[in-house]
Amino acid sequence: MAPSHDTPMATPLADRHVALGARMVEFAGWMMPLQYTGILEEHRAVRSRAGIFDLSHMGEIFIEGPQAAVGLGRSLTSDPGSLKVGRAQYSMVCFPDGGVLDDLIVYRLGDERFMIVANASNSAAVSDALAVRTGGLKLVLDDRSLATALVAVQGPRAASILAPLTDVDLTTLRYYAIAEGQVAGVPALVARTGYTGEDGFEIFVEVASAGRVWDAVMAAGKTAGAVPVGLGARDTLRLEAGMPLYGNELGPDSTPFEAGLGRVVAFAKEGDFVGRAALAKAAEEPRKRLVGLKVRGRGIARHGYEVFRGERRTGKVTSGTLSPTLGDPIAMAYVTPSDAEPGTIVDVAIREQRVPAEVVALPFYRRPA
Repeated sequence: MAPSHDTPMATPLADRHVALGARMVEFAGWMMPLQYTGILEEHRAVRSRAGIFDLSHMGEIFIEGPQAAVGLGRSLTSDPGSLKVGRAQYSMVCFPDGGVLDDLIVYRLGDERFMIVANASNSAAVSDALAVRTGGLKLVLDDRSLATALVAVQGPRAASILAPLTDVDLTTLRYYAIAEGQVAGVPALVARTGYTGEDGFEIFVEVASAGRVWDAVMAAGKTAGAVPVGLGARDTLRLEAGMPLYGNELGPDSTPFEAGLGRVVAFAKEGDFVGRAALAKAAEEPRKRLVGLKVRGRGIARHGYEVFRGERRTGKVTSGTLSPTLGDPIAMAYVTPSDAEPGTIVDVAIREQRVPAEVVALPFYRRPA
């Protein structure tokens, strides 16, 4: 279950965030650190060294049984049954009309065991949808969102920080893979996934072990220049990496194809899935397209700002910031498909002024090979 938004919950690491001087804010029904020393400093630490994140607000739902793969195939746009044990997929849960209920990652932990990691604001809705869509099948759905903590370490030094703390062989753990082992002496699932555009790891442990793991990673990271990172820098990092945020780039009024994420829809898999017919149409007739924008004038294009092509309104900004890495104002926006070609010049309405911006391919940033 997700917490009530009227009574925001604290993660098991809340006291540590306060002791570190974090500015705490309510987010998706949880009290979370927005920043510690500052968004810019935290962002740059992740790009150049490493950052440590508390992501315990995320939802973790386990599905186990002989028909687990079948049930997830019916429920998600991707094909979880095609995953090898220890691998993961980025996927989505869609409504029958093709709109996005949530984007998530599905991990295959065993032949008949999977874990879904959902956004905090949608974890209850995802759990409920899975329960309905898998009804009658031979499987067990166990929503362990409130029993599971998640600590992430992201950045070019992430592997060297985590390696001494775990018995998982990080040198053989591929991107979008997961392994069971120990971290700081406690049972953990270690995944090579993240939301920053950098190499990194996400560590899933029982809530009671969260403090021990956080303290160990923080201590190991100190000599490597790692810092704790809040939601503010997490947002600027994912925006530079062109990664969507539910409620901004994704939602009930957008399809995976409009968001440029049609790759998560597996039309070729066996069996039907919720939203299939609508998504087939959306693939052929997108109403809008998600694009990157580089603002070429003064000002920052913020969420909700309108975008024009000449005098014609073509769309709306979904996310925007001043890129700490590039030094330029960047944004993502939905625009009319005819205006989505890179190199197209549009205008963003910023404080009652029309500011030129160039449509560019996503992502804005790729980590060095």
